[in-house]
Amino acid sequence: MPDIPAHDDRDGTERKIGIGELDVIQGTGTLRTLLGSCIGLVLHDRKQCVGGLAHIVLPTSNGETRLPGKFADTALPELLRLIQRAGGKPGNLTAKIAGGANMFATTKMAGIGDQNLTMVERLLKDARIPVVGRHCGGQQGRRVAYDVQTGSVIVEIVGCPPVEL
Repeated sequence: MPDIPAHDDRDGTERKIGIGELDVIQGTGTLRTLLGSCIGLVLHDRKQCVGGLAHIVLPTSNGETRLPGKFADTALPELLRLIQRAGGKPGNLTAKIAGGANMFATTKMAGIGDQNLTMVERLLKDARIPVVGRHCGGQQGRRVAYDVQTGSVIVEIVGCPPVEL
């Protein structure tokens, strides 16, 4: 898998995570993404002030390794690897998840949001990482912002008040 550097964002920078991407930061900073049927997976170690965000598009990679953030079964191990490399401890991690909307009810992609969510939850359970916040389902996309210093995840849906996880 490609080696994605953990960034020390003590200057408070903000980065956007695109479709199928992931990133890890430490110190201070914000990671942002836009989600529809995709899952935004945040892993956070509050003791070490390090964490990451993956924009998961599909539940399984079927052996594809070029974009580890794209698939649930490759995103979680890659986030864990990068968080540990940045000083995070697996036993300190908590997860927050958002997304999984049913955006494509009339296409062959119907149900992909549910499939993504089911896979992410199963993988987190197997890894013994507790889910401490979730905002999933529905039919609308979401905007997500993860603040590594506080561990806060803000979820916004157009026309609704923001929700903090």
